[in-house]
Amino acid sequence: MARNIQSLERAAAMLRLLAGGERRLGLSDIASSLGLAKGTAHGILRTLQQEGFVEQEPASGRYQLGAELLRLGTTYLDVHELRARALVWTDDLARSSGESVHLGVLHQQGVLIVHHVFRPDDSRQVLEIGAMQPLHSTALGKVLSAYDPVAHSEALETERRAFTDRTVCEPDAFENVLDLTRARGYAADIEETWEGVASIAAPIHDRRRMPVGSVGITGAVERLCQEGELRPELIAAVRDCARAVSRDLGAGRF
Repeated sequence: MARNIQSLERAAAMLRLLAGGERRLGLSDIASSLGLAKGTAHGILRTLQQEGFVEQEPASGRYQLGAELLRLGTTYLDVHELRARALVWTDDLARSSGESVHLGVLHQQGVLIVHHVFRPDDSRQVLEIGAMQPLHSTALGKVLSAYDPVAHSEALETERRAFTDRTVCEPDAFENVLDLTRARGYAADIEETWEGVASIAAPIHDRRRMPVGSVGITGAVERLCQEGELRPELIAAVRDCARAVSRDLGAGRF
């Protein structure tokens, strides 16, 4: 059985202590409450402070929870609200398109799949929630890179690997792809990430009109394409789904 890391357990206990009871606590209070030596408690608090999880009030020297915890908590809630708002619409998209549907958000220089609706047939499929996709080659990733400045920077700063001979890797060419994505309102991936597979994705915005994710369909090229072009009715279905989720998040009409 794997052993727990004591310093992480102590840090977690500190955060829980600061989250309950009095808003601010001094070093002695924290150390005595957790049964730690002052030196040990101070070292952990200093690390948490450097990471933004704890703040120290200059006048009193007391500690309180930091803004970084709020940011992380808001991100968690945003992702879960996004998924909750998208459930009905992604189910409808899977039914109308006959393809699998993925909902993605920016995470650690890639696209994190937070919701996956299976293709509505009897084929064997693998649930991909929690999987990561690249920003530069997938339709979900291109949408995020086109509309989210942070994702854009991540896509340009990280290595853009050529998964197939169709993958766009060169910076100027990639920027042209993003320009086209913004102009059309959707992104495409036709065998740029996986041979024989195509995908279409569109952006989801929140009440502040900020991009918070992307939604898209993925399937065999022969189903998504006709005479080498993506089927317009599938593009329209994906864009309608993204707009519907955005409206449910308070973004209004796009």
